[in-house]
Amino acid sequence: MDSGLSVIDPSQWKGSVPPAMIQIRSITADSDMIDLTSVTKLAAPPRRLTFAYSGLSLRNPDRVRFRYRLDPYDGNWSGSTDAHEATYTQLEPGSYRFRLIASNSDGVWNTAETAIALEISPFYWQAWQFRLSVVLILGLAVLGLYRLRLHHLTAQLNLRFAERLDERTRIAQDLHDTLLQGFLAASLRLHVALEGLPEGSPIKQQLGGALELMEQVIDEGRNVVSGLRSSENHLDLPLEFSKLRDELGLDEVTFRVTVDGRERNLHPALRDHVYRVGREALVNAARHSRATRIEVELQYTDKQLRVVVRDNGCGISPQTLESGRKGHWGLSGMRERAEKIGGRLRVCSSASAGTEVELLVPGRVAFQSKS
Repeated sequence: MDSGLSVIDPSQWKGSVPPAMIQIRSITADSDMIDLTSVTKLAAPPRRLTFAYSGLSLRNPDRVRFRYRLDPYDGNWSGSTDAHEATYTQLEPGSYRFRLIASNSDGVWNTAETAIALEISPFYWQAWQFRLSVVLILGLAVLGLYRLRLHHLTAQLNLRFAERLDERTRIAQDLHDTLLQGFLAASLRLHVALEGLPEGSPIKQQLGGALELMEQVIDEGRNVVSGLRSSENHLDLPLEFSKLRDELGLDEVTFRVTVDGRERNLHPALRDHVYRVGREALVNAARHSRATRIEVELQYTDKQLRVVVRDNGCGISPQTLESGRKGHWGLSGMRERAEKIGGRLRVCSSASAGTEVELLVPGRVAFQSKS
């Protein structure tokens, strides 16, 4: 073993100062201390989150400086500071990582950082399960209100249909008991008067023409009364539309009536409107379109009744489509009938493609219940 005296002068020491030792001492969420020995997880987002830390340098601890960042909240490291805590407010739920580095008294930053991860759970109303539940509840509420609205509208339409049925029956009785009976009585008297006139009398020929006109009016009136009182009978729309071929003189036109789906009974007060809309469309096509092909399509589905009348004629001018033909009420009448029964009328026309009239009536309104 060597003997002797050794002398060390600290002022002459040229070695480097070791890096500062750093430590995250605590995390405070609002006024609650977080246990750092277990998994760092917060039950709800805090209003204020504070990280407390310290750094140790043996030569001059007062000159230790810190830099920190909270990923992914911070985009970059903080500026150099001698503060021993970092505070964040209004953090959103999610995963975070707090990172810390320090410099010693010589301004040398340590390369090894200290970090701690933490998880902030959302409030229950921020969780996706809660939001999904709210969306589902709102969706069910909207659906319920929609179905209630449909039920209310259907009930109103059924009430209107019932009132219209009563009105149709009353009108039919009044027509039969007044106008038709009056015309019948007048025609009988006129017939008796004709029998009493001599053959070759010019007045007899004129009265004969008047008698034929009265008999025609009586027949038409009987048909109207029969239609008004036939509310409880099934109206075969395809058959009725097919009969219009002879009535409208469409012998030289390719005429076709097609049915898609199973034919269903219509509400009594509604089917006359459906027939009148289709008839008006056919009358317009026969009189004005100069078409060589006219088609009627009836489509029955659970959701709706669809009636389409299309032709390959000359079409309708845009001005007529918008405001109608002066002195004619066909288009406006069809639209009014469609609105009365809760339906929708669509008319498409062009000079090259012809005209298509489409009537759509919701199934809940159009069809009689099976009960």
